[in-house]
Amino acid sequence: MRELRDRVAQEVSKVVVGQGEVTDLLLAAMAVSGHVLLEGVPGVAKTLLANTFARALGLGFRRVQFTPDMLPSDLTGTMTLRMAAGGGSAGGASGTAAELAFRPGPVFTNVLLADEINRTPPKTQAALLEAMQEQQVTVDGVGHPLPDPFAVLATQNPIEYEGTYPLPEAQLDRFLLKLDVGYPDERDEVAMLRLAHRGVAPATLDDVRAVTTAEEIGEMRSLVDATTASDGVVAYVAALVRRTRELPSVSLGASPRAAVHLLAASKASARLAGRDFVTPDDVAWMARPVLHHRILIRPEAELERYTADDAVAAAVTAVPVPR
Repeated sequence: MRELRDRVAQEVSKVVVGQGEVTDLLLAAMAVSGHVLLEGVPGVAKTLLANTFARALGLGFRRVQFTPDMLPSDLTGTMTLRMAAGGGSAGGASGTAAELAFRPGPVFTNVLLADEINRTPPKTQAALLEAMQEQQVTVDGVGHPLPDPFAVLATQNPIEYEGTYPLPEAQLDRFLLKLDVGYPDERDEVAMLRLAHRGVAPATLDDVRAVTTAEEIGEMRSLVDATTASDGVVAYVAALVRRTRELPSVSLGASPRAAVHLLAASKASARLAGRDFVTPDDVAWMARPVLHHRILIRPEAELERYTADDAVAAAVTAVPVPR
């Protein structure tokens, strides 16, 4: 898996410069069938990164621009009338008959980019919940399985809230990771400007080649599942999550699902590092992206500029590291 990590990073860097850690975390999420929320100001290549990442993995990619007038059926699909060959008519002539058929929506892909997910109403946001949790959608009482692998990469802008609908906690809890896509440093920004462009579009996007297959991704997932975690590491994960619920500045701590996600992400971190066992360092590295979007801060603490990141850091500091 470490060798696969290097291959993917090399392909992504042809187009997106300075987001190596974000790319590693995206691969870790894919290794455990997790979904990712990408947050960053406009222009930091969130959409481009998702597109390039999917190309490097050789997976199907669909982008959906979430808007205030978007309906759930625009995402999941709908039942439509389809003309089908019918039997002969009463006069003996052949005819056609109309029948209802399911027309799949853009969610039927391997990597779905939900662009600006917080710009669509909660009803449409909720249409993603079944897909993210059950890897299927239900239309007219019939379940339709989604392709395997399947991952949602959602984006949102952290500085503009006019005309947006904040994601409910139940949906945030379905995202394995929340990643901050920030500005590149000066060196990376200069390297970005030196990339080939066609006008303002990156000319190198078509140069990205698939360096893996869906079958290899399945093998990667099996490797992660086989990664071992000692009793001490498992207890460390549980203690971190439980500590977030006990902090005085927190009104809602991380859920039991967060503990499951943190252990799974830590196993992926171990495999990315070339190990078949989890260390406390893996857990500490994954704690922030796994936990900080699941924590609600008390209003009085927010007035003191206390953040969810501060809460995660406090939990990591307070819980003893197992030997």
